[in-house]
Amino acid sequence: MKNLFAFFSLLALSVGAVYSQEEQTKDSVENKTVKLDEVLVSAVRVTSQSPVTFSNIQKEDLKSRNLGQDIPILMNFLPSVVTTSDAGAGVGYTGIRVRGSDATRVNVTINGIPYNDAESHGTYWVDLPDFSSSTESLQLQRGIGTSTNGSAAFGASLNLLTDAVSEKAYGEITNSAGSFNTHKHSIKFSTGKLNDHVEISGRLSAIKSDGYIDRAFSDLKSYFLQGTYIDDNTLIKALTFGGHEITYQAWNGIDEATLNTNRTFNFAGAIYDEEGNIVDFYDDETDNYKQDHAQLHWNEQLSDNWGTNLALHYTYGRGFYEQYKQDDDFETYGFEPITVNGEEINTTDLIRRRWLDNDFYGTTFSVNYKNNNFNFIAGGAWNRYEGQHFGEIIWARYATDSNIRDRYYDNDSEKTDFNVYSKANYDVSEELSLFADLQYRSINYQANGPETGLVDDTFDFFNPKVGLTYEFSNNNSLYFSYARAGREPNRTDYENGEPKAEKLNDFELGWRYLSQKTRLNFNVYYMQYKDQLVKTGELNDVGGEIRRNVDDSYRLGLEIDSKITLTDQLSIMPNLALSINKIKDFTIVNESGEQNLGDTNISFSPNVIFGNIISFNPLDNLNISLLSKFVGEQYAGNLDTDITKLDSYFVNDINAGYEIKFNKAIKSISINALVNNVFDEKYVSNAYLYGEEYLYYYPQAGINFLVGATIRF
Repeated sequence: MKNLFAFFSLLALSVGAVYSQEEQTKDSVENKTVKLDEVLVSAVRVTSQSPVTFSNIQKEDLKSRNLGQDIPILMNFLPSVVTTSDAGAGVGYTGIRVRGSDATRVNVTINGIPYNDAESHGTYWVDLPDFSSSTESLQLQRGIGTSTNGSAAFGASLNLLTDAVSEKAYGEITNSAGSFNTHKHSIKFSTGKLNDHVEISGRLSAIKSDGYIDRAFSDLKSYFLQGTYIDDNTLIKALTFGGHEITYQAWNGIDEATLNTNRTFNFAGAIYDEEGNIVDFYDDETDNYKQDHAQLHWNEQLSDNWGTNLALHYTYGRGFYEQYKQDDDFETYGFEPITVNGEEINTTDLIRRRWLDNDFYGTTFSVNYKNNNFNFIAGGAWNRYEGQHFGEIIWARYATDSNIRDRYYDNDSEKTDFNVYSKANYDVSEELSLFADLQYRSINYQANGPETGLVDDTFDFFNPKVGLTYEFSNNNSLYFSYARAGREPNRTDYENGEPKAEKLNDFELGWRYLSQKTRLNFNVYYMQYKDQLVKTGELNDVGGEIRRNVDDSYRLGLEIDSKITLTDQLSIMPNLALSINKIKDFTIVNESGEQNLGDTNISFSPNVIFGNIISFNPLDNLNISLLSKFVGEQYAGNLDTDITKLDSYFVNDINAGYEIKFNKAIKSISINALVNNVFDEKYVSNAYLYGEEYLYYYPQAGINFLVGATIRF
């Protein structure tokens, strides 16, 4: 598999870069020219003619805020989105929830290729630092969305399109710095189109931060290289990208007493004396992971009506997290008791590494037919995951007869994921269009870990979606859709019990209004779950989130988002999400026996989320924005107890960007500044339960800043 990655990398160097000739295809509502690069995501994206609830973000929208923070943080102001950061300042491990569903339930694709980890279903943007600098655009579809590759969307789908081709050669040097000793440095280039057919572009980035939380440093490096060949009918795009992250662990959280007295305290790596007092911290209590990706895309326009897409991909991931463990049992590591000075010893201090070494590879394919009133896409994907899990001991105070790097566990897992789909939009008249989308997905998962036991499960899902869009006028349209999806459990679910597959029925009703100065989206959704795997709020012994199936649950909500241009210089972009998120007849088992709690709130699902961006352009090349986010009360468990309640918070950021343009060797200099949490709100965005009586919190940074400059040649 490693040779396959090398093969893709060579292709990226030799083929050239992206097809950037613009096809004058118009989105009738948004009236934007669609670049031909977007054929790479045409199978997974939707337009305003589709009965799907979505938001788009373009590269330009992120430019002034792209100063080193992760992609989830940059998406913070979208409707129904809540973000969090382990280190507290948006660099390192970050998380995102959409409609109360976390990242494991958000289907993510990059150029149509699945990005979610096949086993955990998670998306770890820390493995691809500064990937936003190589992103042309992204689309967030809320709800089930349209059929796509990879795991089913149970809260949202997020698809990213990498950099489009540049007609002209350029170079960029970007540097930024700010609070907590955060700094980012990147170099980016493009050859422009060579001989009207080939472009090569790339990026190198390095990001470092001490973090808001004590010792929660991040040391991140990444690269991106892509090449494209284009002629009248052919687009070939090859790219390789990846990253290496080293982060000090910050996932332990802190209890309430510590939150009130020392909110930046980090228990990770603590070394205790015999009285239980902390006397030192282990320097290398770190997470260390590398991930390399390679993609090859081939799009062929066979005629004015027919087109095809074929992609091959490979991802190689490997890494570990390291821990200092005190007074740990010999039995955990297969050690035999020993006698020292006449005393039997069966515990020891040690340093361990828990490794993951995996390969993920496969293909996606589609064929597209379209004419004036009919657009049809059929396609599918075959993907294979092979993972190795093992643990090493690199030092022990009492090692018995073991050797360095002896493996105290070693197990494999495999997963094969196959799907086929067909989807169509048909314009019945100028006002009415119909949408249908059928997907069949089959998954086989095998594991043999001591926590999972022997697993060999096959899941088959049929996921239908239907809907309609009715345009009352050039300004007004109404849409309705129904979608059904099934989803398999992840590895941690097997470690915590005998999980069932989940099922979801998603109903969406929306209205869109577009005028010269106003864009308004209004939608109501009802998401009905069967056997939903909801977070209990607890973590297992290695930090994995524990989930359990609940028979019946639902999410009912209203989402409103808009952009209103008040003057040529001033605009506002408010959004509001109101929701009810309930488990029906929730039953628990405790010391008193089985207890029915009635309808309870689903964990990490606030009923109110509000966001707004006020943008002011006093000059053509100067923009100043106030970005606001309110997140209502939420629960870190499903019991509706005061102990598990997280307070609401309201955070405001100020962002400014100024560009100076030249007509010389230096084309422009952009200066950007971001002040986060300007009112120094003391807030918590995430937590977990320790037992049923203690909550551990993840505090977020108070007022902090980032400033940067980009020189473009």
